[in-house]
Amino acid sequence: MVGRPRSEVARKAILRAALDLCARDGYQNVTMKGIAQVAGSGRQTVYRWWQTKAQVLLEALTDVLAEEVPELPDTGDARADLVTFLEQTFALAHGVAGQVVVGLMADAQSDAELAAELRAKIINPRRAALRAVVARGAVPEDVDLELAVDLIFGAMWYRLLNRHAEVNQELAEEIAGLLARIS
Repeated sequence: MVGRPRSEVARKAILRAALDLCARDGYQNVTMKGIAQVAGSGRQTVYRWWQTKAQVLLEALTDVLAEEVPELPDTGDARADLVTFLEQTFALAHGVAGQVVVGLMADAQSDAELAAELRAKIINPRRAALRAVVARGAVPEDVDLELAVDLIFGAMWYRLLNRHAEVNQELAEEIAGLLARIS
């Protein structure tokens, strides 16, 4: 027997509530009970569709990225396109999306299933997009594209996780300049 289908209105309210709570209280303080209360849904509804807050927030983040991630820049200037891509990525990192992804990454360290889902839905698509931009000539042809992607996102992640420096336009420019000098 198939259960009642999800109400799209309720689903969107729950996802919005999860993001709002994360923005207001921080990832660690989001609870399934709180999500249900803010969304105006019963806890049973939330638990029927998701088992953990990480699953709710991963779906919410996936929806946010689907709506907010712009088309890949392609002006014919590889360095400028890389800077634009990084500026757009870093701008997302400053909002609730950044809080969610950092929290999910932390939870994924002890949850292999979440880690795999996070890679499939968020990390791998963003890596592929960055790889496509870098492959247009932002690095010399003999540079390993996977390593270049690791270096770029590594700088972003290190700063997001340690909060010792900004993830901003200046970093985007510095990364693009550094990659252009690699020989």
